[in-house]
Amino acid sequence: MYPFEPARYTCYRANGPLTIDGKLNEPSWLAAPKSTPFVDIVTGEPAWFDTRTALLWDDENLYFGFWAEENDVWGTLTERDSKIYEENDLELFIGAQDAYYEFEMNALNTVYEVFWVWKDIFLPGSKYFGRPEFDPATQRTMVLDGVGGHVHERGERWGFLDWDYPGLRTAVHVDGVVNRRDKTDRGWTAELAFPWKGLELLRDGRSLPPKDGDVWRIDCSRFEKIGRNGEVLDPCAGWTWNQHGHYDSHIPEVFPYVTFSTEVVGEGR
Repeated sequence: MYPFEPARYTCYRANGPLTIDGKLNEPSWLAAPKSTPFVDIVTGEPAWFDTRTALLWDDENLYFGFWAEENDVWGTLTERDSKIYEENDLELFIGAQDAYYEFEMNALNTVYEVFWVWKDIFLPGSKYFGRPEFDPATQRTMVLDGVGGHVHERGERWGFLDWDYPGLRTAVHVDGVVNRRDKTDRGWTAELAFPWKGLELLRDGRSLPPKDGDVWRIDCSRFEKIGRNGEVLDPCAGWTWNQHGHYDSHIPEVFPYVTFSTEVVGEGR
């Protein structure tokens, strides 16, 4: 059903502490392998702005770095869990067998999060059923069966909008001036730290922190509201680590394979 080969990436251990400031200038980030440039989510064609990600880990956190080329860095939304996907943003998804986590941010460091649980397993006995944070009767939710005309074969899932990743830290660094139309920017970078304890409900029996060789399905993406010629796009252009074949970020089967290595980044290579 999804004939596109997902990307593969090795996530190495950081070689020292990371300061979450968005600058990505520590030796670990300089040594970390970057992803291939993001491509159009549907066609796989190159994006017009270079966008890449890299991942690192240590005993406390899983780290993401993003490099986003942009000649006009802007953002308007400042309230947490605003609809960040309606303007330029960076996104990531962490997949599991019966659920997945969605994260989005804009250049103002405004965060949007959703914890998604497939309805077909949302039954008594499931590890998600009966938990107060996953009670559709009391929590803000949305229901999704697909995006952009694509309907996932597994059907609907609950999206829990009030779920916040525990201990999450995020930072943005802008190479330019945000929201200055009369200035030409170079882009922005983002740096994220996700404590391992927050992945407890997505671990599917895997170790936290991971063991050497553990594999997770993790996707990173970017959505761009402004076109090549300054026009407003509706829908936004979608760029992902690898092609999805549909205008839909919510397809865990095409998320890249991330293999964790206990090797310290930059050593032995």
